[in-house]
Amino acid sequence: MIDAMDKAAGLSPDDALFSARRFRPEFVQGAEECRLSVLLPANDHGLAASLRVALARRMAALNADQALMVEYNAQLADLDPTEQLLALAQGATDLDEPLATIARHVDLITLTPNKAEASDITRLAQAGLNNPQIVALSELIAFVNFQTRVATGLRLMRSA
Repeated sequence: MIDAMDKAAGLSPDDALFSARRFRPEFVQGAEECRLSVLLPANDHGLAASLRVALARRMAALNADQALMVEYNAQLADLDPTEQLLALAQGATDLDEPLATIARHVDLITLTPNKAEASDITRLAQAGLNNPQIVALSELIAFVNFQTRVATGLRLMRSA
């Protein structure tokens, strides 16, 4: 079975790298379970799937990952997003709150995580996010940035 990471890296079952990933099936399964838990969790804590996918698309663009941008665009289209969420996904910064604060945070952590400070979490809370939402947002940011790096690495290995 092809998972989202295989798809993002352009792997098919006849690729050696596809088979090599299956030497550690727990990593393949774990990455897929993590993807589902951050994008489509059973309890979204008030961060709807459309927001999560819009943010994932934004991070894919910040990481210049064309394959993931296409994938997240398709997923977002299926979720009937608002104009604000489409703008968020496309990288807009002139958004209503709390989207503007969330976008700044996502951009900061994606592009310059070493500049993040405790005050950045405080700003999320001041924008109206509660602790479970801040944790869920952090998990989403971590996963999508992990996904882009793994997919890029797999593409590089495939081209070698």
